[in-house]
Amino acid sequence: MSDNSNTASAGTAPLNYASNSLYPARRRGKHKIFIGMAPGVGKTYRMLEEGHALKQEGIDVVVGLLETHGRKETAEKAEGLEIIARKQYPRGELTLTDMDTDAILKRCLATSRFASTPQLVLIDELAHTNVPDSPREKRYEDVEVILAAGIDVYSTMNVQHLESLNDLVARITGVVVRERVPDKILDDADEIVVVDVTPETLQERLLEGKIYAPQKIQQSLDNFFQRRNLIALRELALREVADNVEGNAIALRARFANASTPNGQFCNIHERVLVCVSTYPNSVQLLRRGARIANYMNAPLYTLFVADSERFLTKEESLHIHTCEKLCKEFEGTFLRVTNSNVANAIAQVAEKYRITQIVIGESQRSRWQMLLKGSLTQKLVRLLKNIDLHIIASEKMVSPK
Repeated sequence: MSDNSNTASAGTAPLNYASNSLYPARRRGKHKIFIGMAPGVGKTYRMLEEGHALKQEGIDVVVGLLETHGRKETAEKAEGLEIIARKQYPRGELTLTDMDTDAILKRCLATSRFASTPQLVLIDELAHTNVPDSPREKRYEDVEVILAAGIDVYSTMNVQHLESLNDLVARITGVVVRERVPDKILDDADEIVVVDVTPETLQERLLEGKIYAPQKIQQSLDNFFQRRNLIALRELALREVADNVEGNAIALRARFANASTPNGQFCNIHERVLVCVSTYPNSVQLLRRGARIANYMNAPLYTLFVADSERFLTKEESLHIHTCEKLCKEFEGTFLRVTNSNVANAIAQVAEKYRITQIVIGESQRSRWQMLLKGSLTQKLVRLLKNIDLHIIASEKMVSPK
């Protein structure tokens, strides 16, 4: 099993979680989320594995809620860890059970009075909806209460439960997910770990009966666990963590904007393609090439035209730029138009603002003497840009309206 660990932004403000004075305000606990593309990737197993390792280091680890779903390996991995008993909710002849948040708080906070060791609670299925008459509707709300009490939490969830992805997941899988977690929960997490396996491995686990009961296997393969669904969900999981990492890096950079940092060095996790068009006819060719590059990289496409503040465009030139803008929108890109007499500086500024990773330009239309005297755009960009790939596209020399 392979995994990819990334750190997201940390929430530090304590929550007004309860009026009960039994649990005085402390520093906010740290939250680590294990996220995967689907059931069965090994999120709970990995969480339990790390719990055992931390217990060996002397940390007080308890299991607040564990869902094994009948998986033998998961149940065996929980052995040796203290498990807080679930709270019972009688419903006529039935008795429903759910996580007992008060019992978790009493257990951890009582222990903390006699020892200075950190407390960690392992909580499965963050998106779970609590049973009726519970103090809170959702399990992630219980997690917030525990964090506010100064207790660290490890939790698990699948990417399809993220609120902002609900409509997209429904289009991909045909399944409308009812249990959802607000994006802010992930944004505020101190660490997010992607527990990742290939779609083929996940399907093998399903066929071996390691995820669902035998009677549900074929139905799962025909529906949610189709290979194309798993590929799409896997990409969503990886991209979601990348977004958190990039967003956190940008926030830190803004926070320390006045600090001494290397010029042009900023965090870009996702690829972003910028095509620089001009009044030259080969701009349409550049735009098509840039769109292909963006498509290969599954990256957003931006198109930039830098207008010279010292001259007006002719009617023919204006129509040409309009054609470029229309073509950019056909490629589902974003067309940008800025006014600046220094083209290279304008491109560099836009690249930093939109966190561009790939820039597409045409070969210089200047003569050798012009380049010797004033330098080419390529040379200027190479000096200005850091950690950005520059694609110089050759084209036939054509008579320019410029």
